[in-house]
Amino acid sequence: MSAPQPPRPNPLRYGWTPAAPLRRPVLFINPTSGGGKAVQVDLAGRARALGIEIFTFGPDTSLDELVADAVRGGADGLGVAGGDGSLAVVATAAVSHGLAFVCIPAGTRNHFALDLGVDRRDLVGALEAFTEGVERRIDVGQVDERMFLNNVSIGIYGDAVQRSEYRDAKVRTLAETVRAVLGPSGPAPAVQVVDDRGREHARPAVILVSNNPYALNRPLVTGTRPTLAGGQLGIVILDLPDGPRPQASRAWTASSVVIDAPEPVHLGIDGEAVTLQPPLKLLIRPAVLRVRISSRHPGVSPAGVLKP
Repeated sequence: MSAPQPPRPNPLRYGWTPAAPLRRPVLFINPTSGGGKAVQVDLAGRARALGIEIFTFGPDTSLDELVADAVRGGADGLGVAGGDGSLAVVATAAVSHGLAFVCIPAGTRNHFALDLGVDRRDLVGALEAFTEGVERRIDVGQVDERMFLNNVSIGIYGDAVQRSEYRDAKVRTLAETVRAVLGPSGPAPAVQVVDDRGREHARPAVILVSNNPYALNRPLVTGTRPTLAGGQLGIVILDLPDGPRPQASRAWTASSVVIDAPEPVHLGIDGEAVTLQPPLKLLIRPAVLRVRISSRHPGVSPAGVLKP
């Protein structure tokens, strides 16, 4: 006999409020995302049965245009079943037009869904956000003119963050968080950033700027954020361990940060590869995104449930 499961947290304890059903909801589905999760459960058919209009998209489809068409057609709620990069596209339109946003966990990692408090195992149940959901407002991040839900990463130097030179416990935690959230990528560019103590970091191994900070002091929930409504960016810097001051690796919070470089910067925005002209201005936009989840889902990330 299986062990009894602990009761789910009540989303109403975490700032969610009951919401009336949406009148004209729209759901955008990537049928190949997450190995075809949406197709395996017939997500489109189940959504249509609830009165939700469906648009499918793929690598050859302009998701921006599909979303714009839906908004012009009178949609009052926008949902997406796809990867984190697709979520950001739809969420940007939701913010611009003041519409409700629904995240259906059909991606591979469902990073945003986890921190939002969506039950990632309940793909079909997540559709209840459109019909009998709860709602709240959360923050988003912005780099130049682009919005992000999770993070912006620069120079995710996979070899460096696994080297034994990162012996300090706090720095090891920073490195573990980077690996949990992003994994390896290309070499570090020649970028500079000044931290909250006025210390300049030149040619760091990693710069990770997130929409609200990760739970660096809670090792059991590495790679999750306690809240998406704290009104602060989380900033993690890992200096190269063979540099002059590897102890300079740090994490802090701020409402904005500027990253400069002598040439265009290659970065990841919610996992999507992008090149931008420096200097890069990153900032938090508090409480601008209306999000909905199923009232049966917990509504809080693992890091948010645990006490510090």
